[in-house]
Amino acid sequence: MDRRSFLASTASLTAATTAASTSASTSASTTAAAPSAAETREAVEALTRALNPRIQADRQAALAILKPDARTLERGLRLHAESLVFDGYGFSPRAALDGTAYAEAITSGASSRELKDLREDMSMTRYVTDPLEQREYRDAWRASGVTCIFQNAGEEGQDPLRLIKRLARFTYATDMLPEVVARAALPRDVLAAKTQRRHCLYFTGNGVPLTQQWESIPGELRYLKIFFQLGIRMMHLTYQRRNMIGDGCAEKANAGLSDFGRAVIAEMNRVGVIPDCAHSGWQTSLEAAQASEKPVVASHTTCTRLFPHIRSKTDEIIKAIAATDGYVGICCISRFLRGQGDINALLDHIDHVVKTAGPDHVTLGTDVAYTSQNAAAENKKVPSTGRRRRKEFRSLWPADNYRPAAAAARSIAWTNWPLFTVGLVQRGYRDDDIRKIIGGNVMRVARASLGLKT
Repeated sequence: MDRRSFLASTASLTAATTAASTSASTSASTTAAAPSAAETREAVEALTRALNPRIQADRQAALAILKPDARTLERGLRLHAESLVFDGYGFSPRAALDGTAYAEAITSGASSRELKDLREDMSMTRYVTDPLEQREYRDAWRASGVTCIFQNAGEEGQDPLRLIKRLARFTYATDMLPEVVARAALPRDVLAAKTQRRHCLYFTGNGVPLTQQWESIPGELRYLKIFFQLGIRMMHLTYQRRNMIGDGCAEKANAGLSDFGRAVIAEMNRVGVIPDCAHSGWQTSLEAAQASEKPVVASHTTCTRLFPHIRSKTDEIIKAIAATDGYVGICCISRFLRGQGDINALLDHIDHVVKTAGPDHVTLGTDVAYTSQNAAAENKKVPSTGRRRRKEFRSLWPADNYRPAAAAARSIAWTNWPLFTVGLVQRGYRDDDIRKIIGGNVMRVARASLGLKT
């Protein structure tokens, strides 16, 4: 479908929505209140209005693969606009760095750690103060139709000082731009954002904060509650490597959860933090689900049955997570999805989780972000340091020469969220199940982890 046809379809959708009353059958777990016809019309228009060239190209790539008929496209876009959409694990749209300032930091002798922190800070907060970047930020959110992101707000590791930096950046961003993106401390804040036609971030950290002094288990875990009080609602148990909690997904030993790891999960259950085994080994993931009294998730992963990657989960693990009433989030990373690595591959993995555990236990945890169109120009301003950097300890990725076609990768761009919903319509899912998959399941787990019924 070309852009003219796409816009014509959305125009007819707008007219149809004006004439029809909005369905009120949406469950309270996914919307705060049924939107009016005018609100739905405006939301639908926002999905297609003033798309920049990057977002347009990504939309076209997905549409060329899906080839939805007009009725499917209309139904999918309407459903997406009406529903609460909650990315089960992802990243807020990223700003371009300030190339001139970054280059000055290099020439003044900034260390590798300083440069890494500066790059992160710019990409995660520059849209607060730079009008051009703020426009990119707003455009990406509007195009996505996403209400909330379970936001990566903690650098990979266990050191509290390491973990707190991203948390500070996103706290600052939500403090400074509350009319655009708010910080959600509770599920009701996500519902409020949907009602107010705003966006929000619900925070997760890429590690459990530990003192690493090993005097006692309560002593080691005392920062877990502190980070919960700061707003973190989910934590990675491991990240690729083995730690004191268990084996990561890249460890060949696959030794599983430690005794200390069981104490960690018990404390997470007590405090209200969701255990996330997305980067954990298969045995660690399985034993975490078996040990937990509250929902466990694999927030951004894929299905081993379709392609056995270290970051994938077996059917046994998927069923164990479902038994905790948790969710499996399918990510938008082509080399994990495999096959063509496109939007159809993404939908295939969702289908597999539904067949294995049912529609109540799957969502999208995209694990990708929109990056400002200005990034390439700013990056050109940065001189090469000429230094060869050692492989990071946390990386531990297997050799992989898989390269998807450009259009395939573009088809699963973060701003294509509305077309993920269209794809689910095309696959024959009922509206109620789609609402669960695109947001309701994450909301249910968020509530359950905090002991909330509504």
